[in-house]
Amino acid sequence: MEQISGYIERLTFHNLENGFTVAQLKQGNQPNLICLVGFMPGIQPGQSVRCYGEWKNHLIHGRQFDVSRFEVEAPADLVGIRKYLGSGLIKGIGPKFAERIVDRFGLKTLDIIETHPEKLLEVPGLGAKKMELLKVCWEEQKSIRNVMIFLQSFGVSPAFAQKIFKSYGKHSIDKVKENPYRLAREIIGIGFKTADVLAQKMGIEPNSPQRLDAGIEYVLSELASEGHVCYPVEELVKSVEEALSIESGLLTDRLNYLHKEEFIELKDLMEGHEKRPFAWLRKLYLSEIGIASELRRLQKGQSTLRPIDTERALTWVQEQLKIELAANQKEAIAQAVTGKIQIITGGPGTGKSTITNAILAISSKLTGNILLAAPTGRAAKRMNEITGYKAKTIHSLLEYDFKGGGFKRKRDNPLECDLIIVDEASMIDTYLMYSLLKAIPNHARVVFVGDIHQLPSVGPGTVLKDIISSRTVPVTTLTEIFRQAAGSHIILNAHRVNKGIFPQIYNGQDSDFFFIEQKESEEVLNTIIKLVAQRLPNRYGFNPIEGIQVLAPMKKGVIGTENLNQALQEILNPRENALVRGGQKFQVGDKVMQTRNDYNKEVFNGDIGYILDIDPNDQQVLIQFEEREIAYDYNDLDELVLAYAISVHKFQGSECPCVVMPVHTSHFMLLQRNLLYTGITRGKKLVVLVGTKQALSMAVRKDDVQKRHTSLQQTLMEYL
Repeated sequence: MEQISGYIERLTFHNLENGFTVAQLKQGNQPNLICLVGFMPGIQPGQSVRCYGEWKNHLIHGRQFDVSRFEVEAPADLVGIRKYLGSGLIKGIGPKFAERIVDRFGLKTLDIIETHPEKLLEVPGLGAKKMELLKVCWEEQKSIRNVMIFLQSFGVSPAFAQKIFKSYGKHSIDKVKENPYRLAREIIGIGFKTADVLAQKMGIEPNSPQRLDAGIEYVLSELASEGHVCYPVEELVKSVEEALSIESGLLTDRLNYLHKEEFIELKDLMEGHEKRPFAWLRKLYLSEIGIASELRRLQKGQSTLRPIDTERALTWVQEQLKIELAANQKEAIAQAVTGKIQIITGGPGTGKSTITNAILAISSKLTGNILLAAPTGRAAKRMNEITGYKAKTIHSLLEYDFKGGGFKRKRDNPLECDLIIVDEASMIDTYLMYSLLKAIPNHARVVFVGDIHQLPSVGPGTVLKDIISSRTVPVTTLTEIFRQAAGSHIILNAHRVNKGIFPQIYNGQDSDFFFIEQKESEEVLNTIIKLVAQRLPNRYGFNPIEGIQVLAPMKKGVIGTENLNQALQEILNPRENALVRGGQKFQVGDKVMQTRNDYNKEVFNGDIGYILDIDPNDQQVLIQFEEREIAYDYNDLDELVLAYAISVHKFQGSECPCVVMPVHTSHFMLLQRNLLYTGITRGKKLVVLVGTKQALSMAVRKDDVQKRHTSLQQTLMEYL
């Protein structure tokens, strides 16, 4: 096996999923760059590396070095030191200061930083503050290198070193040695499989209790990410045995141990006409029980608002808002202003917003303590636009407790309200619903508004649907499409799809719903690019980045979100010198999306923003989310993905003037009625579907959505 060394000049390609990389290596004073190919996760421009592998000749790209393994090491020459210091790896030191430092200290530069950092004050313009920052960052990088070397000694990728160090600091190696499986539980982005590889190379036996326990929790967590709150024990055991490649009969004792230690819950549930044992992660079990308990508390509580004559109130509100209410709309409003808990559900154009405004108009005469909330920032903003009342996300309403974790607003510190209206309630998962209900005071009235035919929540559970199915809370189901909405082909087709009827295809220029037939995936891709970049902005005046949202069912493939994002970024925001982190290119002007809840930044899964600035010296990216500007450290960029194209699931609760969506048989696994219905209802002014009628027909017909295992309906019927 041959070896070469040098520093990474630039990354040509990087696959985020598996770490496959094409990079250009600068070797000493040699004029030509060397093309490296291989699996090199976590590698960054400016790093000095030693690569082991073989030389190969590619038919098209020529001579390449095929990397089998690599090591990150300190740079050895002046050019490498300059590149390393100026690459952005050391916060506060960009190319300008890197040049000055190397000019002053030459080949001794890294030794000076390591042993006599105070001498850096001799560099013009580098003051005490920047020197201290460089010193701290250097120590951090040194610790990261130690973690990286430790991991590499067990054959694990260096990509995770920074993540581990960020969580555990100087105790990183000790904590990993103590229990490598903790990485899967405690560090986002490091899964069980990675931790398992490390554990087995560290000598932990395949059948050890430590591994079996971690495997059970891992499989239950994976099932929760698929939407299951609980899971049949028999099927769970099979899944764990398959995931761990172990013999049967080893898990019964471990399940009982984890139940005894309160990591999981085991309990029999009715399924069909017989009882079966089910398993829960403890937090999810407590959340389901908690939802039922809190709903019972709220139902028993007495409203402190004065009684009203509902007939007079309904007559007054119709005059006030200049509307005529249908019979079931009146029932919904009457229940909301006299009862304690009310659910209003219905599709687009059925009058949910009209009812909300009527409830607010009547209730505002009784109290000023009214709260409006929604699961996402965009849904809250839309609620504000429709009602004129300030609406917040549920997360911000509950106020995260950074010291103790969890939310500040709860039973002993409730929200201050006499009425709370929650929109897009079908998006609320089991954890969040329990947290919200805990924070609502006994006397408050609660109104949930949602559409149960949309995709279920991203998180575990089908909470709104389960509450409705339990028949323990008053529900109004709206089905009539009102006159002002009946002229929209988007709304008419959404209802057709929801009923399992093929949508009407319109050719007239005045339609707000179009279908463009393209047979091949590549043709679908090219059509979407032309629509977004040229045709739709030219014809309708939409801003191609902010006014058009591409939605796709899958991540992978020619018309998956990853490839669509790369293609759209190149044509909508072409720039040189992009920041490459985690295999993604980030550029000023890019549309990006947060992929998990970050309570420190108060940015949540699915929030969309725009990159305002990239500062290589301070290693920060400034992003605009709605009215707020948030600074991200380079290390936090794995929380973001490009958002020119995103999944339908992630865009739930949001709207965009124009939605473009591929509907193609290459996505056949995810072609489902509720996904198509949800995608169509995200478009406010225009919806364009691109693909085949066969795929569209498949989506309309397929209503056998995978059942999510939950016990909430049964629990509610027991409690209420």
